This record gives sequence, structure tokens and C-alpha cells, in this order.
Amino acid sequence: MFGKSITLKHLSIDNQPCIGLQFRANRDLHEKVNLLPNVKWSENYQMYFVPNTKEKIQLIYKVFKGVAWINGNYFFHNKPLANKTGNTNFNREDHSKFSSQARLCPDDYLEKLELKKYAPNTARIYISCFEAFMRFYPDVPLDNIDENDIRKYLLFLIRKGCSDSYVNQAINSIKFYYEIVRGMPNRFYSIERPRKSKKLPEVLSIIEVQSLLAEISNVKHRCIVGLLYSSGLRRSEVLALRPEDIDSKRMLVRVNQGKGKKDRYTILSATLLKELRIYYKRYQPKTFLFESPNGKAYSPTSVVNIVSRAALRAGITRRVTPHMLRHSFATHLLDKGTDLRKIQVLLGHNSSKTTEIYTHVAENSFKDIDDLLS
Repeated sequence: MFGKSITLKHLSIDNQPCIGLQFRANRDLHEKVNLLPNVKWSENYQMYFVPNTKEKIQLIYKVFKGVAWINGNYFFHNKPLANKTGNTNFNREDHSKFSSQARLCPDDYLEKLELKKYAPNTARIYISCFEAFMRFYPDVPLDNIDENDIRKYLLFLIRKGCSDSYVNQAINSIKFYYEIVRGMPNRFYSIERPRKSKKLPEVLSIIEVQSLLAEISNVKHRCIVGLLYSSGLRRSEVLALRPEDIDSKRMLVRVNQGKGKKDRYTILSATLLKELRIYYKRYQPKTFLFESPNGKAYSPTSVVNIVSRAALRAGITRRVTPHMLRHSFATHLLDKGTDLRKIQVLLGHNSSKTTEIYTHVAENSFKDIDDLLS
């Protein structure tokens, strides 16, 4: 997705305000742009355009959601909504919190994110964090900011109660600008990072998983939750699946461009395959395996709601998230004696150290000690 971007521009055509859509030639984008009502081509400006209305702006974000990076910096410049997020989930209402004096992410910052093909969510976080940093120094040129200024900002975040994760993201976004965009390697190498807290993954027991699944009657919802657990997929990976990614002959699920832009295979449950066939026959998805009514990928928020509501109905008092099912998948495999290296491959972890955390919550890890005490 991140190789595709659309820049919105102010145009005046026949003395009427219009929104210009500038993008490199791309078949997918040409098909999408023609979904916009009243869209026309300007030979003079060499771009498509639509009338400049609030409804049209909202529609542009809706049509290109999940398809292209929307660059609104030129269009929203010096307006209350101005913010160049590169994320099509943002609309005019999302930007209303920004003042007309808000500093915007530099163009070269956005271009470098796009050239390096950062994942949309990662880019959104970098842009948001870096713009927050720039707003802390509204009148200071970026090249005049030094290490002490950055430490002052980080101290402000810590005193405000921001999480260690957010502070680290802020550091990454700042380093990206100075070291990657501006080409100043290790300019801020001595900036201290918060020490990472080591938390154990929260997992469900097999009985709790069974109880949760038993409370889901909708076949689509059962298949989504089933893949989260029985294949150990991340929520984003489930929602990115296409029908052809289910390999019933080899009983595998193909994950395309998962976290870290890695492809991998994971296991497919025979029980789940039966439900997937029922689901596919009933819903006939076209592009994504799980689609919303408008044919787009299923909503991430809906998955959270499916899991949390089923957990409540099952009498599980803890807060249950989709990612807990992935943790449970790994832990239960380890309990059954599956080799840690195999679990690492199924989960798509780069390092075995990441996977080793499940040894701290697996029941088998404590059985030898229990045998000594019995």
C-alpha cells in the first residue's frame, strides 16, 4: 500500500474551488478515482479533480482508505484541519484539534517514509509523534534544535505520564528526521531511552478458549476468532487474508507481508477448515477473506468487540483482547511439547528470544519442580 500516494491540491477551475488529486500513473488508483462522483480530468493541471465540498473530502478519504497514502499538506496548509498524516483513516474531524499555527511534518519526512515503504501504522505513529515534538518548539527551526532540547521534550513527556512505549516512539520519530531524512548519522546517539519493562504475556486456558468460542454463533466471527487462536495470527494478519491464502491441500495459512514485511506460513486447523468452507459458501468474499458490507477489509474494531463480548458471555472476568489468543496459541503449543524453534517460525518472530517469553507462562515449565515437591 505505501508505494501508492495521492496529494490533494487546491485548484480553481472555471472560477470554482476544486480538489485536485495528483498521483503517479497506477491502475488501482485510476479505478478508485473513477468511483468519485463528478470526477473530471484537467488537461491544464494534468490531474483529476472534484468540487471542493466537505462531503467530497470525506468521500476521498473513504474511497482510498487502505489503498493509498493521502497527503493533505498542500490542501490543508494554514487551515485548522492541517495535518499531514499519510494515513487515510484521518478525516477533517480528526484534524479539528490542530490550530492554524500547527507545524506540519516536512515534505521530505513523508517522502522518506514512503520511499522506505514503512508500514502505514508505523508511518502514522512517526508522523504524529514528530508533529507533537515540533509543536513543543513552535518557533525554533528544526536544524537549531540540539540534544538538550530533545531531552527537555522527553522529560516533559515522562512528567506528563506518557508510557515508555510512547517515549521510545517519540525518540524514533525524532531520530528518523535528523539521521535518515537529514542524513546526520548518530547525531543524537547519546539520548537516553526508558528502560523497557518486562511484562509476561497474558494467556487464556484451553477451557477458557473453548468457552469463548462456544459463545460465538456467527460463522464469520467464529472463523475470525478461530484463526487468531488456531493459527496464532495477529489481528492485522487475519484481516489482510485473501481466500487464496487458505491452502487446504497442505493445511497451511499463508501470511503475506506480516509484521516486518515478512511472508510466512502457519498451520491450519482441520476443524476450522470445515467452518471456513461453510463461511465461504455463505458469504462468497471477493477480495479479502473477511469483508465488511461495503467490500472493504473487515474492521479491526469489530474484531476487538467480537472477542471482548464473547469473553464476557463466557464469564471470563479479565479483559480479553485478540492478541491474547495469539499468546494462548504459542503457550498451548509449548505445553504440548512443540519445539520452541517451530513456534518461532509459526509466529514469525525474528529472534528466538522473543518466543522464549512463553516459557515463563507455559504450564510444562513448572511441572518438573512440581514433581520434585510431590
